Amino acid sequence: MTLRRTGIGMTSQRTRQRLVDRLREAGIKDERVLAQIYEMPRHIFVDEALASRAYEDTPLPIGFSQTISSPYIVARMTELVRNGRQQIDRILEIGTGCGYQTAILARFAKEVYSIERIEALLTKARTHLRELKVNNIRFKHGDGSLGLPEVSPFDGIVVTAAALETPAELVAQLGLGGRLVFPKGHDEQRLYVVERTDQGVAETMLEPVKFVPLLPGAIRA
Repeated sequence: MTLRRTGIGMTSQRTRQRLVDRLREAGIKDERVLAQIYEMPRHIFVDEALASRAYEDTPLPIGFSQTISSPYIVARMTELVRNGRQQIDRILEIGTGCGYQTAILARFAKEVYSIERIEALLTKARTHLRELKVNNIRFKHGDGSLGLPEVSPFDGIVVTAAALETPAELVAQLGLGGRLVFPKGHDEQRLYVVERTDQGVAETMLEPVKFVPLLPGAIRA
């Protein structure tokens, strides 16, 4: 492993362990998810000037008015979409960002499809995942609110931007037993889980969160 991936000082293994301990204390129960948070070099997903803060449990700017989600949120959304399953065939991620959440999801699925509306961010994410030699991700530059109906159904869908309403187009792309994890709201947002079961679709409201809004369209930059 390269020095950049391993990290030194404030990106060291000891620093990562402190982060994992904090996440466990905050309520993350899935030990497999916590193990991936520990292993994943979050510092490579942010600008070098912010590397010393990479293992703080806080969002950080990644440009284009976007942020890398806090480790707690990444762990929480992964825990919810995984739902204790040992292996997931196909996950859809809406909002690639810098690729950190994508990389964590890729540890639990055979395939991850990730859509990003800002082309420059997608280019950076591809670079980060290539450096980590993560090869089970299919990227797309486009409007994430539409999902990928041509590839559905999905066993899990994770949305990293807040919708004003439950996204019906994404719910329709869930397979039986599949879970959609997403934030909903404007000024006040909550994390939601939608699950497709034999009895239909069930929606559960969870804790308060804060995300950038889910916007339509795509940006070339």
